[in-house]
Amino acid sequence: MTSRAALTGALAADASPAAAASLPATSVDVGVMGPLVARLSRAGRWLRQADRAHPWMLDTALLALVFLAFCLPDLLHGDDGDGPRRFRMAFARLPIAGMLALQAGLVVPLLWRRRHPAVAFAAVTGAFVLQFGLGAALRADVALFIALYSLALHGLLRQLPWACGVTAAAMVLVAVRSSAAVSIGDALFFLFSTATAALALGLMVRVRRAQLAGLRDRAARLEIERDQRGRLAAAAERARVARDMHDIVGHNLAVIITLADAGGYAGVTSPERGREALHLIGETGRQALGELRRVLGVLREDSSGQQEGPELRPQPDLGDIGALCEGVRAAGLDVVYRTAGAVEALDSGMQLTVYRIVQEALTNSLKHAGAGTRVNLAIIAEHSRLTLRVQDTGGGGDTRGRERVNEEGHGLVGMRERAALYRGSLRAGPDGPGWTVEAVLDLTPLEGAG
Repeated sequence: MTSRAALTGALAADASPAAAASLPATSVDVGVMGPLVARLSRAGRWLRQADRAHPWMLDTALLALVFLAFCLPDLLHGDDGDGPRRFRMAFARLPIAGMLALQAGLVVPLLWRRRHPAVAFAAVTGAFVLQFGLGAALRADVALFIALYSLALHGLLRQLPWACGVTAAAMVLVAVRSSAAVSIGDALFFLFSTATAALALGLMVRVRRAQLAGLRDRAARLEIERDQRGRLAAAAERARVARDMHDIVGHNLAVIITLADAGGYAGVTSPERGREALHLIGETGRQALGELRRVLGVLREDSSGQQEGPELRPQPDLGDIGALCEGVRAAGLDVVYRTAGAVEALDSGMQLTVYRIVQEALTNSLKHAGAGTRVNLAIIAEHSRLTLRVQDTGGGGDTRGRERVNEEGHGLVGMRERAALYRGSLRAGPDGPGWTVEAVLDLTPLEGAG
């Protein structure tokens, strides 16, 4: 009968690489034991790496250890007369061939204890019962505890109750069979405590592995979520820059084209009006360049947060809508602008959104309705919502063609996206001979904000 210390050492040698597979190596200051601990640590790391890469290596090494420590002594010495006389009388001796067959039945199934733990446990248990049925006792019986440990670690949890029942029955059989040498109480205490230690160690390693797997899975999911958030943030930033670029370039180019066409005709009959148109073209171009620099300046910040070039002015707000209206008036639109409510109290983000929607709507009126069109622009702030309406009288053309052009372009999509940022909606379509853009933005603070 084997010692429990030897069994626990064998099981711990199997459990340690698996349980500590993901734990970092640590340095321990143990004075003169430092070099020995360092060598053991390196050996442990090598063993863990080998176990992860080639699991069969550890199983083969365990089988060889069991054979050398427990099977070989039986083959070489058998019952050589050591020990109490009454213990030798409790069991019968076997021929070498029978002993080898029983040892193989106990030890060889350990090779598939990872892939098929229930089959390995059943095979070892069968050899164990057969051995005691023949009246023999082998040191290789330790394989039963290793098989129980492996079933607790690798097997299905629903298989453990019947495995524990079978093990308990086998322990009772051993205790009764060895009662001539050891009291049944002492034998049962030793056997059940050893089996319990094997079962507990297997479950402990199983729980530890599950915890480490859960931590690794959580870390992987957090990394994926972080990457996704980064990609979404980058996509949102690209969309924001694209909307701003579209609004700035589209609006100012529309003004420049209109002024250039008007200046070309005016230059023939009124050189003064032609020079004025050229001056307005230059002013509009410089304004567009300044806004582009303001939008793209963020992309040129270095890692220290310092901006290259001169300090950039803030993004436009409602205070800049007056200048925006003056620019399109110079291009030929008759813009009437009015506000109602506390529009100046809006936050900077909403003011920028309103400015960009107005800019795009005026650009559409300038491109499709043409000079001489009257545009009514109204911004009304109420207690829970803000209403923005841009209504032009049309240029006498077919509004269906204008609707098709707007749907195919990006301006209407950009205006709707900006309105959606503030839980709003936007409607754009023909209104009699003209065209109306109406946006409604929610002024209610988000729950938990602030």
